[in-house]
Amino acid sequence: MTGKELREKYLKFFASKEHQIIPPANLVPENDPTALFINSGMHPLVPYLLGQPHPLGKRLTSVQKCVRTDDINEVGDAVHLTFFEMLGNWSLGDYFKKEAINWSFEFLTDKKWLGLDPQRLYVSVFAGDETLPLDKESIAIWKEVFANAGITAEVGDLQKGIEGTARIFPYDKKKNWWGPAGKTGPCGPDTEMFYDTGKKHEEKFGKACHPNCECGRFVEIWNDVFMQFDKKVDGTLEPLKQKNVDTGLGLEREVMILDRKESVFDTEVFANIIHQIEIISGKLYAEQNSKRPIRIIADHLRAAVFIMADGVLPSNKEQGSILRRLIRRAIRFSRQLGIEEMFMAEVADVVINDMGQAYPELVKNQETILNNLTNEEEKFAKTISVGLKEFEKLISKNTRELTGEQAFYLYETFGFPLEITEELAYEKNIKVDVNGFQEEFNKHQSESRSGAEKKFSGGLADHSEQTTRLHTATHLLQQALRDILGDHVHQAGSNITAERLRFDFTHDKKLTAEEIVRIEAVVNQKVKENLPVSFKVTSLKEALTQGALAFFGERYAEKVKVYSIGNYSKEVCGGPHVDFTSTLGNFKIKKEEAAGAGKRRIYAILTA
Repeated sequence: MTGKELREKYLKFFASKEHQIIPPANLVPENDPTALFINSGMHPLVPYLLGQPHPLGKRLTSVQKCVRTDDINEVGDAVHLTFFEMLGNWSLGDYFKKEAINWSFEFLTDKKWLGLDPQRLYVSVFAGDETLPLDKESIAIWKEVFANAGITAEVGDLQKGIEGTARIFPYDKKKNWWGPAGKTGPCGPDTEMFYDTGKKHEEKFGKACHPNCECGRFVEIWNDVFMQFDKKVDGTLEPLKQKNVDTGLGLEREVMILDRKESVFDTEVFANIIHQIEIISGKLYAEQNSKRPIRIIADHLRAAVFIMADGVLPSNKEQGSILRRLIRRAIRFSRQLGIEEMFMAEVADVVINDMGQAYPELVKNQETILNNLTNEEEKFAKTISVGLKEFEKLISKNTRELTGEQAFYLYETFGFPLEITEELAYEKNIKVDVNGFQEEFNKHQSESRSGAEKKFSGGLADHSEQTTRLHTATHLLQQALRDILGDHVHQAGSNITAERLRFDFTHDKKLTAEEIVRIEAVVNQKVKENLPVSFKVTSLKEALTQGALAFFGERYAEKVKVYSIGNYSKEVCGGPHVDFTSTLGNFKIKKEEAAGAGKRRIYAILTA
């Protein structure tokens, strides 16, 4: 089965269960400063999981673009990816465990859908802890589901592993608890489904084999999360107003299983990308020394293309720094294949051709992607060869450890991310003083280079009064900018915490002091006028006809919320907002700066 066929089948299945199909969100979270990228299907839906009504109702389904970098060093093995597609379906206070588990099993095993052998499916549930009990409800449902398929399923013992009728295994929070997507927000216990590949268990991974065993026999293919709690800043769990279901199924892993392949890279999803790297390098993927570098390059460039298509450019800050790291890491591994010439645009073209139909933003932004990828490649290519020689010089002086100062020198002078230096050192059996590097890094970095999670706590996802006020203020700010600077101004991203708002907008020059004063005055006048804030649900086409601002194209669903602030501002938005502008307080711009080519950035606060 191809990735395209799986996408279509999944959405068709849940549409038949009365779910509305929603488009994928931009990879950059609009209002969550605690995460740099959308890392799951539920991430963009946090406001609705917390109780806000969704314009399309209580049953939703989507194929969401995701980026996770926590496991970047694992990329190159059979299943880990930086960018991946997550098939998901949600119940927003509608159905719960029984329907979710039954439908998961039906889609996986029914011959009309995926047709997997139910005998090869094993599941895990939440074992409970000192505050929450064992998930007996899910256990009972699974027993019934398997029984209907003619299979006796009992709760297994991790010490004994797979034996007899043991098919349901309880695990602690490390394995069977999901969320929140950022530091705060919706979370809850989950039940996961695993496929038995038939691979032989090796005792070096433990005497007993079980679904979460690291021997590779079992692959996790589905996750039903029962979102019942809201995690607060202090770590406490508060019951949500509604019980939700959040389901996740990794497209690439599922295609791997359906096609009986050894890894996600052996599927048709990556076939054309890998073939292009083979052509450029003259090395075959099947060769032992080529496999890992080719996999890493394929993954990293695919991720880079999608990240740039959603508006991120290489930089030393936040999302841009992750993008730069992926590109430079791909270049580093290209040298292992003997690639010395420029090659990234050729690989990126294949990604765009393969996936442009499912994700039109790739085609729309093709020129920008290829130009920026080439520029970044040119910059790093000039220094990587010299940097590699410098590395050899440094280790020739000290064959046991590279100091933090030396590692930072490679980073600052030649653009070597720490992990590149670590990889080079590992190959030579040399240690790197990582703590020493971090000390040097912290010494040289200003606040502007710190990640968003280090600079600010909390985010709009917590729906606190202050973040809600600041979010409403961004609507007034956008309209004020258009009034004073012109209609070319539109939002290019926002980031809101309890402390301040950050608003990116299209404009090609620095704001003057006079313009800043005028913008503040307009916003504060609208606050003073105590304008009512209201919303209505309508089609995107009707919203645009009525003059609502909407700048995120394919990110919108068929039905949208249009928030109006009196007769002054009208904008497509998911909320939340205050009821009247007088509750906002005094609006003050603290800083205005460049945010990339043709973009500016404003930091502002509200005071009593």
